[in-house]
Amino acid sequence: MKFFGKILLVTSLVCSLAILPALSLGATQGVIELPSLTGLVKELKPTVVNISTTKLVRSPMDDFFRGRDLPDFFGDEFFKRFFGDQHPREFRQKSLGSGFIIDKEGYILTNNHVVEKAEQIKVKLSDKKEYDAQVIGTDPKTDLALIKIKAAGDLPVVHIGDSDKLEVGEWVVAIGNPFGLEQTVTTGIISAKGRVIGAGPYDDFLQTDASINPGNSGGPLFNLRGEVVGINTAIVAGGQGIGFAIPINMAKGLLPQLKKGRVVYGYLGVYIQDITPELASSFGLKESKGVLVSDVTPDSPAKKAGVNKGDVILEYDGKLVEDKGQLTKMVGRTPIGKKVKIIVLRGKEQKTLWVTIGQLSEKQVTAAATKPEETDRWGLKVQDITPDMAAHLGLPNNAGVVISDVEPGSPAQEEELQRGDVIIEVEHNPIKGLADFRKYIETYKKQKTLLLTVRMQANEYHNFFVVLKKKG
Repeated sequence: MKFFGKILLVTSLVCSLAILPALSLGATQGVIELPSLTGLVKELKPTVVNISTTKLVRSPMDDFFRGRDLPDFFGDEFFKRFFGDQHPREFRQKSLGSGFIIDKEGYILTNNHVVEKAEQIKVKLSDKKEYDAQVIGTDPKTDLALIKIKAAGDLPVVHIGDSDKLEVGEWVVAIGNPFGLEQTVTTGIISAKGRVIGAGPYDDFLQTDASINPGNSGGPLFNLRGEVVGINTAIVAGGQGIGFAIPINMAKGLLPQLKKGRVVYGYLGVYIQDITPELASSFGLKESKGVLVSDVTPDSPAKKAGVNKGDVILEYDGKLVEDKGQLTKMVGRTPIGKKVKIIVLRGKEQKTLWVTIGQLSEKQVTAAATKPEETDRWGLKVQDITPDMAAHLGLPNNAGVVISDVEPGSPAQEEELQRGDVIIEVEHNPIKGLADFRKYIETYKKQKTLLLTVRMQANEYHNFFVVLKKKG
């Protein structure tokens, strides 16, 4: 599992193969027969591949004992004496996934989580021929990977479509390998576009009502013209008819970098948040347009360009800014070193600034989300829960705050709180959001202990009481 909470990664998107019924439009309109997909499926199947991987993983029991301050008898002799050869410290795990051939040179697109840390990758074509595959490039941020095989003869290749032209309600076809059932064909519709499911700052998923199962990740989602419009990726655990695919246009944009082996992202260096009606009123804004800069990173491109805390970014590179997600993606896709014009509202005056986009490193924070609230006393960083995040985590509502980070060696870490856990009460006081959390942390700041009610991610978000104890 790669996405936190109830979002599960799968290895392509499938719905149960069904006979599509005729749609009755009433006595006066007669009956409309849906077209057969037989010819389309015959054409598309050869372009879809089965991917099997082998990974070296540690035993869960080895993980339990690793790093704990336990007596020496929990070493190798302990395992040999009590488990013999029945409990290896490491073992090889096999996984299945899907992919599709994008050109005759043997390049195949799939999900990063399908091939991540794989020792060996095997690709099986529709004609049953198998080939060893090499990883060319990966991008964990968007869960994309490019692999390559050396095959004799002409390879069948997909036609790449335009996911921006997809309409909600449009029919789509998925072909993949759920549970190793090769070349399974399913159908569904596009249920929504631009979904944010908490996978990362570049979330922009297509939602489909096709069911998704393990073994389907990385497989193609086709429109009825036989063009790939998405890469099937994730499901909501316990949900029915809720699956997600990466828009093919995102993959098209990253493909040149994937072929070079590494994907880089543009970096602006601001913390941003969407403008609520309350914020608009507080800042004297007539409309909730643009995004509010809540902080600027020192020595960042934004700082050097003159962006200030409290500015409202209205335009970026000639495009109106609608929300923080849109700006994050626009910045990420901007070439490194490009000089970009941004228009900000400062007070009642619009200003034009020019910023030279930098390169995002793993330690930097993109223009991605509201700056988390930090509590030094307890070692927690928390932030508000969006309605989309609550839905995809399987939470009954968006009350509480989600833990975004835990400081090593802190009281929070000692009580085994983790990123993704949700705090819903402080000292029995209900927490609706970040404002409540701040208030009660301040109220009980002199206490040596702090009682929290926490929905634990590791325990399927059931409630647990946790008491944090100050050090010293």
